Amino acid sequence: MVKIGDKVRFLNDVGGGTVTGFQSKDVVLVADADGFEIPTLVTEVVAVETNDYNIAKVVAAQQKKKKDEADKPAPTSVKNALAVTDDDEEEEETDVADKELTYRPMGQERRGANELNLCLAFVPKNIKQVSDTPFEAYLVNDCNYFIHYILLLTYEGKAVTVRHEGEIAPNTKVFLEEFQRNRLEEWERVTIQTLAFKRDKAFMPKPAYSVNLRIDGTKFYKLHAFQSTMFFNTPALTYDVIKDDRPARAMFVDAEELREAMQSPEEQLHLEEHKVSGAEKRARQKQDRNAVVEVDLHATELLDTMVGLEPKDILDYQIKVFRDTLDEHAKEHGRRIVFIHGKGEGVLRNALIKELRTHYKQCRYQDASFREYGYGATMVTIP
Repeated sequence: MVKIGDKVRFLNDVGGGTVTGFQSKDVVLVADADGFEIPTLVTEVVAVETNDYNIAKVVAAQQKKKKDEADKPAPTSVKNALAVTDDDEEEEETDVADKELTYRPMGQERRGANELNLCLAFVPKNIKQVSDTPFEAYLVNDCNYFIHYILLLTYEGKAVTVRHEGEIAPNTKVFLEEFQRNRLEEWERVTIQTLAFKRDKAFMPKPAYSVNLRIDGTKFYKLHAFQSTMFFNTPALTYDVIKDDRPARAMFVDAEELREAMQSPEEQLHLEEHKVSGAEKRARQKQDRNAVVEVDLHATELLDTMVGLEPKDILDYQIKVFRDTLDEHAKEHGRRIVFIHGKGEGVLRNALIKELRTHYKQCRYQDASFREYGYGATMVTIP
C-alpha cells in the first residue's frame, strides 16, 4: 500500500510522481514534476521510493498485532468485558526488530518493463557545492527482473577487486557506498557482471553480461553533468550498464593504435624497419647530450606483474627507478630527463618533487611540454 510521500510510477502510462494524498480509499493523488495532482487508482501505481526501508519490521508488527487480537479471549458477559483493562492493552511488546528477518518482499512489476535496464548512478551529497562534496554510488534496476550483480574495480593494469556484490529487486535501487572526491581514481574503470531472473513464475531468460565502463572523473566537477531523473530527488550522474537488453559498450581508443590502423601497409613496413628497442633508444640518448631522456614511471611499464604488491610497494619501486636514473646521468651536465608519471591524484608527482627538493637540490625541474606529454610529466635538468 502506497503512502503519502512515496515516489510512484504509473503502471499503465508513462511518468509518475509523489503521493500527496488520497481522494478515497481506492484513489490516490499523484503530484507530477509540474505540481499537478493526478487522481489515479491505487492499483495503477507502484512505489519506486519509500521511507519504509525496513519492510520486514512493518510486516512483522502487523502480523503480531493480528495474532494478539486472535489470542485475546472474547468477553462473554459485562463482567468479563469490564475485566479487560487498559493495563492488558498496554502490555509491553517484544521489539520485532530483534527478530530474525524471514520476510522477502515480492518484486513489483510494471507493464512494458521486461527489457533489462540497469544503470550506475552517482549522487552528490550537496549539489550546490559539487566541486567539494562527497558522492553516493547506486545501482538502479529499472526493469521487472531481479538482478544479481558483482561490481569490480580495476586496481592496476588488468587486475580487479570485488567492490560490491548483491541482488536488486525489480524497479528499485540499491545504495553501494559513499566516497570522497580524492577516491575518484578508484572508480575510473568499472566492470559490472549481471545475471537476471524472476522468482516463482515463468520468464524469458536473459544473457549473463559483463560490462566494462570508463568513468570520466572530470564530469564530477561539472554541474551540468548531473541531470534530474525519476530515481532520485536530486540531480545525478548516470552511466547505462544495460539499456533495453543491450549492454553498454565503452570505447577505449589508443592514439598509437589508431595511428597505425590508418597507415598504409607500405608506411607500416617503413616504421617497422625503424623501430628500436627501449634499451637501444636509451643507449642512443646517452651518446647524444642534447637528446631528452624519457622514463615512463607507470607501474605497468616498470613491472611485469603487480600481483601481491601493495600501493606503497609500487610507489617505492617507482621512486627507486627515479633515483637510479638521476644517479646514472649525474655527470652529464645539461642533460634533460622527462619522467612520465601521469595525472591521477598527483601522489607520484608529489613524491618526485619531494625527492628533488630533499636529495637533488642542485637539479632544476619544471612541467614537461604539454603538447607532447599532457599534464602528466616532469622534466629535470642536470646542472
